Amino acid sequence: MARCIVTRALPGDAVARLSREHDVITWDGAEPPTSEELRDLVADADALLSLLSDRVDADLMDASPRLRVVANYAVGYDNIDVAAAEQRGIVVTNTPDILTDATADHAFALLAAVARRIGEGDDYVRRGEWQGWHPLLLLGKPIFGARIGIVGMGRIGRAVAERAKGFGMEVLPYRRGDGPEVLRDLLATSDFITLHCPLTDETRHLIDAAAIETMNDDAILINTARGGLVDLHALASALVAGTVGGAGLDTTDPEPISTDHPILRAPRTIITPHIGSATTHARTAMADMAVDNLLAVLADHEPLNPVTEVLTNPRRT
Repeated sequence: MARCIVTRALPGDAVARLSREHDVITWDGAEPPTSEELRDLVADADALLSLLSDRVDADLMDASPRLRVVANYAVGYDNIDVAAAEQRGIVVTNTPDILTDATADHAFALLAAVARRIGEGDDYVRRGEWQGWHPLLLLGKPIFGARIGIVGMGRIGRAVAERAKGFGMEVLPYRRGDGPEVLRDLLATSDFITLHCPLTDETRHLIDAAAIETMNDDAILINTARGGLVDLHALASALVAGTVGGAGLDTTDPEPISTDHPILRAPRTIITPHIGSATTHARTAMADMAVDNLLAVLADHEPLNPVTEVLTNPRRT
């Protein structure tokens, strides 16, 4: 029986299934475990089910000599030092595909909400300022027939493109390997720009002050990928100056964002607390997949969704 650490309570019965075969400890703190708390939790663990907020680095791995597998409860895995895991024979897995539709739905919901000023309209009504219909009240940006630039054409990017086609939108894609001129053209000609690429050293602050200057003054930026893709201070300045039309953000850098961050005072901005995959179906299926990956590796089988290229894990017993 292996010792398994789960760093947060999860929906569904996946953790209960894991508990029927292995010894499971679930972190029950109100906040995510600190790096020190996580290190103590995993010190004698064979398996870890981690979240994006859990930094799984080389130091943690070295302090956990029994660790054989890390199942990340996410598609992305920039919170894990994958190279260090491969060097130590630790299997890393993720949860692809399952949250594609939920995240694409949320990206499009943010797009529509910012374009049609839904948040502002709701606040306007709740403040008691609605005195009747007016032809100039809260004029927004049309969606049907507009141009949408999609940065990253993986599963989620393609799903957003399918939704955009239903609104008669012209899709401008930016794929991995495209040159910087393709991105510049996309930024300069798109009415909406939505980010769906991973966070890497190359993509960090992909949307910086220079990129924002390239965008149309009424362009709307959507980010449901990773907060580090966008320089939030530069974006906030552009929104205040009116050189960007609006923003819909489900991810920020850092997370959670401080209440005094200038982006929270920027106009025509909607920010949600990283809930792109937050449907009961998606989050439960993610838990099932993460646990299935743990069970497979602990039974000396190959994982369903490996991120690492480890085929024969030296840490397996």
